[in-house]
Amino acid sequence: MSSEKEPVESRLGRAVQAYQASVDDFDRELARLMGVNETGLRCLEILLATEEVTPRELSTRLGLTTGSVTTMLDRLEKLGCVTRTPHPTDRRKTLVRITPDTAQRAYGLITPFLGEATRQVHARYSAEQLELVADFLSVNQEIQQRHVHRLRELPAPHPGRTGGRQAPGPRS
Repeated sequence: MSSEKEPVESRLGRAVQAYQASVDDFDRELARLMGVNETGLRCLEILLATEEVTPRELSTRLGLTTGSVTTMLDRLEKLGCVTRTPHPTDRRKTLVRITPDTAQRAYGLITPFLGEATRQVHARYSAEQLELVADFLSVNQEIQQRHVHRLRELPAPHPGRTGGRQAPGPRS
């Protein structure tokens, strides 16, 4: 088989790129079905993983200005996807939560994928192999995050575009 003669690094690099493209495709379709843009979807993913978050935390995690986060939250709140409530102990802060209906809708869309992936992956790989895969993904996620932060510090070569997902670049 010719792929066995190809260096594993090349095969792995292509596999990671193909996987990332599939994740991007899945996220685009999920955003479409949820009626939000990709940045709004990423916000909802954060809220599914954490019960509540402040707009400033969202700003940091999404690489957006606080003004952009406010606009995004206004849009998501109007769609009934999130709620904003005053922080119980710090009146200067606001807490953002995903609505139960939105969480249920999101889980309804992703649960079939998660179930199939879990069944097939656990049937194919041993616990030891899965530990190695988990470690590989963790190391790569840490490296990628460092480079996300590096890229966020670089100025864009052209004036910013409107719409879509765009981080603000370096903050003065």
